[in-house]
Amino acid sequence: MQEISKIWSSAQKIIKSRIGDMAFNAWFGPIKIKREKGDNATNLTLELPDNFFKEWFINHYLELVGSVVKDLADQEITIGLVVNPAIIKKGRKNKLQAFESRIKEETADDIKLNPKYTFENFVVGSSNRFTHAACLAVAENPAKNYNPLLIYGGVGLGKTHLMQAICHSVKKRKSQTTITYLSSERFTNELINSIQHHSMDNFRKKYRNIDILLLDDIHFIAGKESTQEEFFHTFNTLHDAHKQIIISSDRLPKEINKLEERLVSRFSWGLITDVQAPDLETRIAILKKKIENEKVKIPEDVIFFIAESIKNNIRELEGALIRLAAYALLEGMEINLPLARDILKDMLRESVKIIDIEIIQKKVANYYHLNLSDLKAKRRNKNIVIARQIAMFLSRELTNLSLPEIGQGFGGKDHTTVLHAYNKIKDNVNKEPRFKESINHIIFDIKS
Repeated sequence: MQEISKIWSSAQKIIKSRIGDMAFNAWFGPIKIKREKGDNATNLTLELPDNFFKEWFINHYLELVGSVVKDLADQEITIGLVVNPAIIKKGRKNKLQAFESRIKEETADDIKLNPKYTFENFVVGSSNRFTHAACLAVAENPAKNYNPLLIYGGVGLGKTHLMQAICHSVKKRKSQTTITYLSSERFTNELINSIQHHSMDNFRKKYRNIDILLLDDIHFIAGKESTQEEFFHTFNTLHDAHKQIIISSDRLPKEINKLEERLVSRFSWGLITDVQAPDLETRIAILKKKIENEKVKIPEDVIFFIAESIKNNIRELEGALIRLAAYALLEGMEINLPLARDILKDMLRESVKIIDIEIIQKKVANYYHLNLSDLKAKRRNKNIVIARQIAMFLSRELTNLSLPEIGQGFGGKDHTTVLHAYNKIKDNVNKEPRFKESINHIIFDIKS
């Protein structure tokens, strides 16, 4: 086998040819290979300047590096990443540390929250104003105004920010309040672990003897009978004791397939409210707030360019800003519009998505928890028929295909069938606000 240092040298050349000089210089230039004894092991250890850099590298380049190195070595190579601040010049390191921040994962017990997810840092716009007001009301008087409070909406629109803002606000004013904030996946995993270790009493004490429960992504428990059963009783215990329950979801509860009706009913006891994709003015305000917090200088034309280019996801919006600022600081360059276009070009290509029938069918099938084949088959089950008609409607709305072409994409359906589906769904959208919301959420998912 080749020496690992030679493999890394060859890998860098290939990676540079794939991602371009500017991106390579920014994200691979500061990296150093950590020499191992013998230099012929199946381990490649890379030194990175700080934790922010490491997180970005993992999310954007680690998979590429692994693939290239594996091809060159003709075998699996274990890639290790270690932080070594000494590999970057002190001046640039100080600048970089001035704005870098990492989003911390939430945990159930000690509630490790992102310190920046506060009400003060939340940008209010037409897409989230009502939900923001509801969260403020709950934070000021838990279990008094809206209980439960359920927030739904697409990925990256601020649900987690608002939930953590409630935690920060309550703990600041009422430090003795016991708060548990966790994901539905973690709740499920802890339940399974408790069943396996015969420790259900401890599990129930943990989640039923608290003042506020915040549960992210409730749609995750759909179809999981034991989890729904346990959460149902946890909900009842807390609600009966006048304790606050706050839940998030990617859609309306009644649209979550295999979510038990008794849970859907209980969620309606309080307030169900949504967050939507921000408009241009709100996106600009979000970027300016981020710039203010991170103390970086970004020209107005660059701010507008980013806000105009990334429309459906606040995380991507802020991620683009961080990426641009990080590159400029690492390279000692001034941020301007040409630089922004070049550094963000791969992100912008991803955001301008080519939409075809298959993408639409996959998103609709996923939304209604169906198999993709169901939409192309001749099954007359009511849920399948409605989902198929929605997919046909969206195929006409979001593509330039003709009615016969759309019909072919649905197992050879006649164009009159497609037209009937289009007119029926369009009529429902105009008459039923809740149905329109569902369609908008699917469109958001398709475009994001």
